[in-house]
Amino acid sequence: MGDVSEFQENLPQTDAPAGPAAKTDEEWRRELTPEEFQVLRRAGTERPYTGEYWDTHQKGVYACRACGAELFTSAEKFDSHCGWPSFWAPLAEGTVRYLHDTTLGMRRIEVRCASCDSHLGHVFEGEGYATPTDQRFCINSISLRLRPSDD
Repeated sequence: MGDVSEFQENLPQTDAPAGPAAKTDEEWRRELTPEEFQVLRRAGTERPYTGEYWDTHQKGVYACRACGAELFTSAEKFDSHCGWPSFWAPLAEGTVRYLHDTTLGMRRIEVRCASCDSHLGHVFEGEGYATPTDQRFCINSISLRLRPSDD
């Protein structure tokens, strides 16, 4: 991936606070399993190749597991062989937020749900995948819920 600040310039600015689905930690703890809370609210990461959707090819829309906002579709999902669901773009501009992430000594771009500010994963660029955007949205399965399409 190129320089993070250069990459960030190509992403929509998302300095705005989370949308109307924002809740307190206590409310989230009541609604989410401990594993969901760790990833969605504490920016944890599920182990690779263990999540529900890393190798799913079913058509549909992927929604935020915390608030239900539609985030990605199966049309943008691709096999990156990284162990997590990968998408080359979100469903629409404004459905996700981007934040600088320097945890674990790395410089990455974190992806969060724009509606409830839940952690989804990270986006990487310039890895050589043959996708229209040259980006890989590496998203935790536990952050998503697939709504299958009828076709």
